[in-house]
Amino acid sequence: MEDKKISLIRERLQALKQELEAFSEMSGEARATVELDQQSVGRLSRMDALQGQAMAQASERQRRAQIQRIDAALGRLAAGDYGYCVECGEEIAPKRLDVDPAAAFCISCAQ
Repeated sequence: MEDKKISLIRERLQALKQELEAFSEMSGEARATVELDQQSVGRLSRMDALQGQAMAQASERQRRAQIQRIDAALGRLAAGDYGYCVECGEEIAPKRLDVDPAAAFCISCAQ
């Protein structure tokens, strides 16, 4: 793979990682512990808050997993293995990498 293309892919992966980390930072308050204060918040409001907290925590887990996938892709890029399936070693379709630059598997192995 040519150096210019590698540089563009690295920049795109790093930008995606920074965006995910920024979202993670912004949602910190939503993931915080919901306080039990029945004097100021009713039972239904607390249930809504707990549901919102659970959704924020699930989103954070997904973001962390995506960041790990991006870090792995950056590692493959540095090692010269980027664009090849980690399962079978076949080349990953360029269109697949355009959609998901952190893809580690070819379409056959991903299924």
